[in-house]
Amino acid sequence: MNANVLVLNQDYQPLSICSVQRSVKLLFLDKAELLHDDPAKQIRTIRDEYQFPSVIRLRSYIRIPYSKVVLSRRNIMRRDNFICQYCGKKSDLTIDHVLPKSRGGRDVWENLTTACEKCNVKKGNKTPKEADMPLEAKPYRPIPITFFRDYNGNVQEPWKPYLYMT
Repeated sequence: MNANVLVLNQDYQPLSICSVQRSVKLLFLDKAELLHDDPAKQIRTIRDEYQFPSVIRLRSYIRIPYSKVVLSRRNIMRRDNFICQYCGKKSDLTIDHVLPKSRGGRDVWENLTTACEKCNVKKGNKTPKEADMPLEAKPYRPIPITFFRDYNGNVQEPWKPYLYMT
């Protein structure tokens, strides 16, 4: 039972991922309905067999405030796929201010990018244009659903329509 289940709100918007145990509890308490199961697996008790959930939908709507992806070191690196945005290196990574702080650069998604130590030192107190170091991709503020979709890791096939991946 070491698997994950996609949890959808009543309006089919992705809410979270939970364990199979938690999803079975929600199903038995009639707080959720099963949308997709894994036909290759089953949950067995002494007397019965049950479908192995993959996607469930809550029966009542859960109101959540507008969520934003938290600006953190780890999330910036996740957004940039753990790759230096100047040279493509995958080790010794740091966070670089595109417009340096000493020149008014702020700590915002659009001004922070992943850089290896060597590129960060080489760029120094300059803009990428002044240092003749173009960025591989322009920094951007990730949208919660795409961030969830792109950086969750193993996305099961039945989840894809609900994560806008088809």
